[in-house]
Amino acid sequence: MKKKAAVIMGGVLLATTVLSACSSGGDKAGSGSTPSPVEDTKPLDLSIVVNQVGEIPPKGNPMEQGIAKYTNTNLEYQWIPTSAYDEKINIMMASGELPKLMKVNYVPTIINAMKSDQFWEIGSHLKNYKNLAAQPQTFYDNILVEGKLYGVPIYRDLGRAVVHYRKDWLDAAGLKVPKTLDDWYNVMKYVAESDPDKNGKNDTYGYLLDKNYNQGTASTLTRLSVAQGGPNKWKVDAQGNFTPEFMTDEFFSTLKLFKRLYDEKLINQDFAVVDATTNDKAYESGRVALRISGGNAQSMLTNLVKVVPTAQMDVAPLEGKAGIRVPAESGNAGILAIPKSTVKTEAEMKKILTFLDKLLDKEMVYLLNKGIEGKHYKVEGEFTLPLDKDADAKEVKPYRDTMLQRGDNYNMDKPMKETELFQKNKKTVSDNDKYVVSNPALTLDSAMFTERGKELEQMITDAETKFIMGKLDEAGWKAEIDKWKKAGGDKMMEEYKAAYLKAKK
Repeated sequence: MKKKAAVIMGGVLLATTVLSACSSGGDKAGSGSTPSPVEDTKPLDLSIVVNQVGEIPPKGNPMEQGIAKYTNTNLEYQWIPTSAYDEKINIMMASGELPKLMKVNYVPTIINAMKSDQFWEIGSHLKNYKNLAAQPQTFYDNILVEGKLYGVPIYRDLGRAVVHYRKDWLDAAGLKVPKTLDDWYNVMKYVAESDPDKNGKNDTYGYLLDKNYNQGTASTLTRLSVAQGGPNKWKVDAQGNFTPEFMTDEFFSTLKLFKRLYDEKLINQDFAVVDATTNDKAYESGRVALRISGGNAQSMLTNLVKVVPTAQMDVAPLEGKAGIRVPAESGNAGILAIPKSTVKTEAEMKKILTFLDKLLDKEMVYLLNKGIEGKHYKVEGEFTLPLDKDADAKEVKPYRDTMLQRGDNYNMDKPMKETELFQKNKKTVSDNDKYVVSNPALTLDSAMFTERGKELEQMITDAETKFIMGKLDEAGWKAEIDKWKKAGGDKMMEEYKAAYLKAKK
């Protein structure tokens, strides 16, 4: 059934329900019978605040109309630029001018707001919504606050890190995808010094870093050190003692690898100030061999072959001496939360949960992932084919990236027909679920982290950069760790231990 038809049928079905209720629910004159309850079919007025993805879609566009009709809602979207999102959300919360549904991030200010009961707790209600209840529990566990659930995660894969590499370059040199840190060094040295593109210039790199190389879940240092057997951000022992990753041997060995690469000019010397978009251009121009990415290698190859038609790419799991090990990401691109100041009653809260649950019905899964049949995609046998990728990026992606969906993993029986490389990348990401390494401190409470977490993190990330660039020796690095501990790190470790042991009880 075509999507447009499905939406119309949903409206017809809804109208039939309304008429049926009206015709059979009235009290017959003189019967003395009690009227049957009439289903509330009035559309739900729903204001939503999410981050802007690309251009802001015009109000009342076909995508928005499709969502509104199927879910029986009057939708009002407010799109906020991603760069200013958290700041704007904080202002909105301080002023009390909140929508009925808002995307929030799992950051200290929001966690504190959840603790103070500013959002509806929905954990006990989840079982009543078939689609929401069907999702893996890990998605929900990763956003708990003191054991409670205050929103629905915008689901994302847990182990997205995949190695993308220039297969033609590595094959020509008889090299394999690196696993050990020595392997990484040898591949990067070869690419930087052996002119694999045969242009007679010293302009190729094995790997590039950008100024956010050690930030968050996409940290290159975390990804490589986890593959070598290290922890994901924090290590906890049997007694509940917490140790940050940067105090482990695996992490320091990874840090020393990048110092060596920098010293020998085997990585870009401007990494501390360069933007990721600048590095993207270098990858797409055919100057770089390896990338650890959460994206898809096919997208990278599509851009690359415009410049280097003979280029070949492949993908491999992130693997080290300890086997395949991938740092688990949070499993979400934010949380859709329901503010109590705007949604006053439990009944209205439940209607919003019904809206979210309907987004995971098959009709909505297709709409949010693929767009409108006949305009954005067509069905061909057991697959769908994109019709207009530019229109998809402009008209569908803003909703796909901010509403609930799990791509091919839930309620989709006709996946997009894609290349072998795309499918291999997707399967590698899916298989990563078996090898993810969790961050044991992800949902634990620490007052020090709330108060000074950003400052303490900055102390260490700055020290990492200085060490790689030779501005700190090993003694200086250890001195920076001591400063971190005295500035609040020791206290944070103690608080995580206390929270961990309390949770275990």
